[in-house]
Amino acid sequence: MEPRTLGALAAVLVVSAGFAFQHFWTGRPETVRVPETVGVAGPAAPLPTPPRAQPSPGPAPARASAPGAVQAPQAPGGSVVVVDVSGKVRHPGVHRLPAGSRVADALRVAGGVKSGTDTDGLNRARVLTDGEQVVVGGPAPPPPDAGAGPGAGTGGVPQTGPVSLNSATVEQLDTLPGVGPVLARHIVDYRTQHGGFRSVEELREVNGIGDRRFTDLQNLVRP
Repeated sequence: MEPRTLGALAAVLVVSAGFAFQHFWTGRPETVRVPETVGVAGPAAPLPTPPRAQPSPGPAPARASAPGAVQAPQAPGGSVVVVDVSGKVRHPGVHRLPAGSRVADALRVAGGVKSGTDTDGLNRARVLTDGEQVVVGGPAPPPPDAGAGPGAGTGGVPQTGPVSLNSATVEQLDTLPGVGPVLARHIVDYRTQHGGFRSVEELREVNGIGDRRFTDLQNLVRP
């Protein structure tokens, strides 16, 4: 071979050897340093356990009523009043109403007042009392065995018991001794203006009733 060719071949071999050495040097294994430990973390605190939801008490089961039972209307406390509605109403008779009911409620339960009935002397806003009688359109008929006696007034109708100041008509009040149509109307007007009599003593406040007349009437009337 010629010297020039040998020189070129030698140069190639040197270059190749240099690349091989460089590749070997860069691929050698190296020691890796472990990073220093800053601190050891303690055990993590346990998360709080959420409280268990307690079942809310449901509404108490309603007590079943006996089939076919009819209950009277009840007021707070369960009290009722029993009244006798008579006269010119569609369904007269004894009716049960909640305590605190008024005359208008009794008339409604009795089917209402018949057409053409005069109700000027009837205070519909008055509060009912237990055991009273509501007479519509006129005085209640006396019992068959009732005779004339003390308490018979100018109207000639015998009285069998105290007259209710809260339910009596003008005609019924007229039967009281010393009470004429004018004074009877004053009693009804007072009753309408003040929502009824709460006691017999209120009769003193009616126009035309003095001490002497009140003394004659106090045992013959009731609220």
